[in-house]
Amino acid sequence: MIGGISYFHEFAYDLLAENERICAATFDAALAARRIGRLERITVVSSSMVFESAEVFPTPEGAEQTSPPPRSTYGFQKLAVEYFARGAHEQYSLPYTIVRPFNCVGVGERRALRDHDVMSGNVKLAMSHVVPDLCQKVLKGQDPLHILGEGNQVRHYTYGGDLARGIRICLEHPAALNEDFNLSTATSTTVLELAELIWRKIHGPARPFRYVPDAPFKYDVQKRVPSVEKAKQRLGFEATTPLDTVLDEVIPWITTQVKAGLI
Repeated sequence: MIGGISYFHEFAYDLLAENERICAATFDAALAARRIGRLERITVVSSSMVFESAEVFPTPEGAEQTSPPPRSTYGFQKLAVEYFARGAHEQYSLPYTIVRPFNCVGVGERRALRDHDVMSGNVKLAMSHVVPDLCQKVLKGQDPLHILGEGNQVRHYTYGGDLARGIRICLEHPAALNEDFNLSTATSTTVLELAELIWRKIHGPARPFRYVPDAPFKYDVQKRVPSVEKAKQRLGFEATTPLDTVLDEVIPWITTQVKAGLI
């Protein structure tokens, strides 16, 4: 179920129940493969949402075990996946690595499936993921631009290519064995800063940037700032692609998708 923040509200039970079934079956298969020598270890792609209720910033690995539990069923289920990995290791010695991507941005994602439309002003949201939805709203001429909340939410928008490289390093590096890693850019960006950057790239400097706040979603985390030191020190991994460069790749792709009616 690929979608954004609106999914946390629309599918609160399904995100928990369906993903738990998938994870249990996957770990059962991994344990069976391990017993016959066909599996070296399992790499779990978790989520920054395990830190949904974090109170320490930058948030280091391990804070998921000391922070209050995630409030959303999505975040709670992602945390449960990590406990699947730790439990399988504790009981059956299944080697694991946990990776937590932060706010992946890139090309390739299309409109999410849902039973009804979610509107933001006069534009129907595509994924409820902030970068593609802001891009499509600006491309479709929305003015003033609608954003969720006041725009002061802090995120670390990380290029998908950097995350792919980080995941591969975690798959191969011996220092990743039975460890967890935040994979993220070290740069913080507010939603409002992101919105204005997208606006300027599409409209240029002459058109005034105007926006209006919409009512925020309940589970719109206000601050998500990871510590990236562990991945840097132990794996030599850094996400180095600037957001400005990422948008130069993403905006043309979104443009073609909007013209084709796919977003």
